[in-house]
Amino acid sequence: MYTRFESIGTYLPPTAVSSAHIVGALARPLPLDLAALTGIAERRVRDRRPGTGEDSLALAVRAALDCLASSRHRAEDLDVVISASITRYRGERMQWEPALALEVCREIGAVRALYFDVSNACAGMMTGVSVLDHLIRSGQVRNGLVVSGECATTVAETAQREITGLRDPRLASLTVGDAGAAVVMDLAEPGAPDRVHYAQLMTSARFARLCTARPSDLAPGMTMHTDSAELHGNDVVGQWPALYRNLLDRLGLAFDDERFDFLIPHQVSSGFVERVRQAGERELGPMPPMLTVLDRYGNTASTSLFVTLHDHLRGRAGTGPAKYLVVVSASGVVMGVVSVTVSPAAVRAGLAGATGAAVVV
Repeated sequence: MYTRFESIGTYLPPTAVSSAHIVGALARPLPLDLAALTGIAERRVRDRRPGTGEDSLALAVRAALDCLASSRHRAEDLDVVISASITRYRGERMQWEPALALEVCREIGAVRALYFDVSNACAGMMTGVSVLDHLIRSGQVRNGLVVSGECATTVAETAQREITGLRDPRLASLTVGDAGAAVVMDLAEPGAPDRVHYAQLMTSARFARLCTARPSDLAPGMTMHTDSAELHGNDVVGQWPALYRNLLDRLGLAFDDERFDFLIPHQVSSGFVERVRQAGERELGPMPPMLTVLDRYGNTASTSLFVTLHDHLRGRAGTGPAKYLVVVSASGVVMGVVSVTVSPAAVRAGLAGATGAAVVV
């Protein structure tokens, strides 16, 4: 018995802001070519003008509606809604209770769904997927929605005010972007290729100090502190192939027999993505072609993997299913792997939530 990604949706705010603009707005000017350093040319930034409503809930709801537009399930038929947002902005304040999942249910009309939030940093959506996979396969629910809306650029705004030099631990905050993503899951159809083959997450808590988020000590606002050099080093990135090899051994599988079409790493930076590939090739063998959307969207936190998958599926309209190896990375430090086969029919044709970009130079 397997589950599947029945439909996937995203919402990307229409305003794109260049890395040059981000660096140009630093309170203390720095000789920094952020695009060259990270591979991120621009990122989407939500509209924060009063009355526009682009908070965490709005991003999540718009992604959920995009997802449901290509689903055979209606909102009122959903058995469970799981919200995985790191940021939980309602307006300009963070909301912890009630659960953001409840607010999503109200907005989309999921009137009979169970609801709850999960919190696991950038691994949040895949944590929700793992939980929902177990709920469906155990027969507790028939289907469900995992959703996230990330107003991540709030930490970039704090960093622009507070960064003091090129070694400042807040520098990685300049790489983030805003986005919403959602996935509907249900039981895979017998004989059909679309399915979640397996999912495994692991926490190496000894690295937890390498990336932390908290309210700023200097002024109102959230701040993120990252030791990028150590976080991107072999001791951390090298965890994922060992985890995966152990999982394959338990399942009686060999990596060479898996025949993945594509690899999707967490979208942190071009350097991090390359280290994920190198670690995999050292331990497992040649990696499949790697997918990134870093140059256009930056690091969109818990939505990152689904924004990448959705973007790729949209570009494959009219083709058959493909098998993806998804490598999960998050503060904690959380590492994980998900093997999933998905058809382009899981997303709407066209540009969905990614139209009308206006780059701020």
